[in-house]
Amino acid sequence: MALDTETLKELIGTVERFVRERLRPLEHQVSQDDAVPAPVRQEIADLGLFGLSIPEEYGGLGLSMEEEVRVALELGRTSPVFRSLIGTNNGIGSQGLIMDGTEAQKRKYLPRMATGDLISAFALTEPEAGSDAGSLRTTAQRTEMGYVLNGTKRFITNAPHAGVFTVFARTDSKKSGSRGVSAFLVEAGTPGLSLGAIDKKMGQKGSHTSDVIFDNCEVPFDALLGEVEGQGFRTAMKVLDRGRLHISSICVAMAERLIDDSLRYAAERKQFGQPIAEFQLVQAMLADSKAEAYAARCMVLETARQKDAEMDVSTEAACCKMFASEMVGRVADRAVQIHGGAGYMEEYGIERFYRDARLFRIYEGTTQIQQLVIARNMLKSLS
Repeated sequence: MALDTETLKELIGTVERFVRERLRPLEHQVSQDDAVPAPVRQEIADLGLFGLSIPEEYGGLGLSMEEEVRVALELGRTSPVFRSLIGTNNGIGSQGLIMDGTEAQKRKYLPRMATGDLISAFALTEPEAGSDAGSLRTTAQRTEMGYVLNGTKRFITNAPHAGVFTVFARTDSKKSGSRGVSAFLVEAGTPGLSLGAIDKKMGQKGSHTSDVIFDNCEVPFDALLGEVEGQGFRTAMKVLDRGRLHISSICVAMAERLIDDSLRYAAERKQFGQPIAEFQLVQAMLADSKAEAYAARCMVLETARQKDAEMDVSTEAACCKMFASEMVGRVADRAVQIHGGAGYMEEYGIERFYRDARLFRIYEGTTQIQQLVIARNMLKSLS
């Protein structure tokens, strides 16, 4: 454990109170405005939440995987937009740099990421390369001065606010698939880098994504992550286990929030002279949701402990992501059903969570990709 028991307990308690007293009352406003208020963003930074997983030597909290999961299990009990604000700095936007960056690159970027002064973004997905990341078309042509990047990235989380992008581009056109792909650290404002319009999404309003466009964008040699060509796809894959566990814990937290809201509503809402919580079919929906959320919580915590023990958790992390993201979708659907007509109305917030939850089955690897990862790893274990 990176933190002693008492310090971790204090951190979790602080996050729980912050979510309950500060963030939850803002959920509707953030959704309506499609923006997180600047003062709230600063409060999140002051709590150190931008640097949960960044090592202490670079200004972060340096939490272990289990500690990060436990914090996320509290942070996720509100709109996922707030988590998304810090998500890239703690996950895919920083972990590649932490794992494979040079010391100079780490010292240049990580301290500012830890404080939230610098927002990072992970630019992998393209218009024709999502789950099939090996087919990306963005190129990085080597020159005497460095590299010239050309291509478009799509649906990039936090792109409109990012100060630095981890960009994946093909440096060797002769190598097919994932081979010949390298990662670059490209700063916002670099000539040739531009952004598309902010995407209008089904849910998670307040969390912004957009295209990132490279048009003869010149970067120096030291922008190459780790200053090694051809390691980009390997870097991308290495960050996935932690990212999948983090997202899984957010799914669990959202499910638990929905279960609490549904239980309270069912205990208060009366039909036929009694609370609907007394009806067995409503009880069945509550029980199914409770059991599934509990199973997902246990899966995530156990896998986090295994990762901290330096075990290979590729299969288990994929299991967590697949089960937890599908589970929260079912829980959200039941929550709408338990609330009845109220669940379809904006003022209760249940319909918002229903829309927000749908994204979890898509990003950080779709459910179908998780199935492939799990099955292929199972087959490999036979050899």
